[in-house]
Parts: sequence; C-alpha cells; structure tokens
Amino acid sequence: MDTDVHAVRPTWNMPRKPSKTTVRPLADALGRLYPDAVCTLDHRNAFELLVATVLSAQSTDARVNLVTPALFARCPNAGAMDAIETAELEEIIKSTGFFRAKSKHLKGLARALVTKHGGEVPNDLDALVALPGVGRKTANVVLGNAFGVASGFVVDTHVGRLARRLGLSKRTAAEKVEEDLMKLFPPEEWVHLSHRLIAHGRAVCAARKPRCDRCELATFCPRVGVP
Repeated sequence: MDTDVHAVRPTWNMPRKPSKTTVRPLADALGRLYPDAVCTLDHRNAFELLVATVLSAQSTDARVNLVTPALFARCPNAGAMDAIETAELEEIIKSTGFFRAKSKHLKGLARALVTKHGGEVPNDLDALVALPGVGRKTANVVLGNAFGVASGFVVDTHVGRLARRLGLSKRTAAEKVEEDLMKLFPPEEWVHLSHRLIAHGRAVCAARKPRCDRCELATFCPRVGVP
C-alpha cells in the first residue's frame, strides 16, 4: 500500500509571493541533494550540444544519446550537416520522433551557421534564437553549458512542473515561468539550479506519480497534485 503523502509531508510556510530570501533554503537543499547534476545530453562542443538539444524536443536525453554518436560521426560540424542529404539525415535521427521537422530545423540551422557565422555556434542569445528550430530554452542550454553564459533559466517540462508544485510560479508558459525563476535566484545559480530541478523531476517528482513519501524536498512543497 502506498504511503499517505499527507501524513509524511511537513508544511512549508511559503508566502503567496515567494522572495529571494524565502527560496534560499530550497536552493541550498537542491545543492546538497544534486551537487553533481549536469546536462545529460552527450556532447563535446557547442555544435553537438545545439544539435542534441534540438533533437531532444518531444524525446528523452537517453534516446538522443543513442542517436548522436552515428550522427556526429557523419556530421561532425555545420558544414557536413549542411551537405548531408535530407533523406539520410532523417534516417539517422528517425527514432527521436518528429524526424522530418527536426531534419528541416537541423539543415536550416546548419546552413545559417555556415553562411552567417563561419560555421561556428554563436555565443549570443539573439543570434542563437534566430537560427531555425532554436528557441529560448535551446539557446539557454547551449549558452549555459557550452559557453558558461547564464543567459536565462532553462525551463523544460520538469522545471516547469516543479516550479508550480513548489510554489515558485503559478504560470504555465515556459517563458513566463522563466521570468519568475530569474527573479528569485541569482544569475550565477541559474544553470546549476535548472539541472538540479530536472534531476529531481526525473528521480522523484514525476509528472504522473510523484514519490512524495520519499521526497527530501517535501518540507518545501506547499501542496500536492499541482500539474
């Protein structure tokens, strides 16, 4: 029988509007629980991370990591990806899902990198989001993990879900959740905290069946059942 989460969950007196001060214990707890949390997309450089992040949409990092070794052996740089035939690219990435749209994005961003950026991935937010298939989340992932630039707070499905469950944001749109998180935490913590929230979302605070009875962040969770 499952443990009654209401019986084991302490109450955290989080104000209706959390502040930098009130969320500090949560950030510290995440740091203790997941000190080594990093990006789980395998990559060796900014180009590989950019491609892997595009492929991760509607897929898992584990699935992407199965595909990218063959992809990067065939397309080690933007020039090679620009030159590869679409049908061959689609076949390589097919198992990540939505492969036709992803192939179109990869071909488009590769061409843009070759023609506008000398084949290199720019370390500028505006330049990155101008690339085909690249939104704020992807740009933040690349800048934070490949260049060490805290351009924003990466909000994927895990981060968005935990932000709402932990009372850090009431909003659903990723960019709005990002705005709320950027106001609460200092820039130097954005990259690490996003990884730690993602790690907790995967390990404990799952979307359908959160393991609340085993959650070491239960003290900070004001309610149960927030989607």
